[in-house]
Amino acid sequence: MQTFVLAGGCFWCLDAVYRTLRGVSDVVSGYTGGTVANPSYELVCTGTTGHAEAVAVTFDETEIPASIILDAFFTLHDPRQLNRQGADVGTQYRSAMFYADDEQKKLFEEAIERANDIWGGGVVTQLEPLGEFYRAEEYHQDFFAKNPGQGYCLAVALPKVNKVRKAFGEYVRAA
Repeated sequence: MQTFVLAGGCFWCLDAVYRTLRGVSDVVSGYTGGTVANPSYELVCTGTTGHAEAVAVTFDETEIPASIILDAFFTLHDPRQLNRQGADVGTQYRSAMFYADDEQKKLFEEAIERANDIWGGGVVTQLEPLGEFYRAEEYHQDFFAKNPGQGYCLAVALPKVNKVRKAFGEYVRAA
């Protein structure tokens, strides 16, 4: 099993997308990359802690390649937007990859290169060493499944889920 910590806008979207992929055994929404211990959602939303909303995605490489996890990341958000995704604005919504070791750093660098090719350059995704990862409040975990009719889920998360399902159909969990 391998775990990647990735940030690409609101963690609800990343959580929703990764839960649809087979081989993914766990997705935890949380905060990382900041300077405050045990931050709350409200504090992170101020943009003053340095944390990004992120997910820790744990997966089995015998079922889904690491490259697919990373390419899905660059499919579900626009890595050319600095410190934002759509209407979500602030450093807490930055595009970032938090590496745990040199092997992950290399995989992430290769994924950023592929993303630059796909997006025609301009990728601003930050590559940062993984520090402390703080689990977000329980109501943020699996938010999309718990709140399928919520406006943000319908308008923002669902299109991202559908985009990844279409692009990586062979890796989507059976219904």
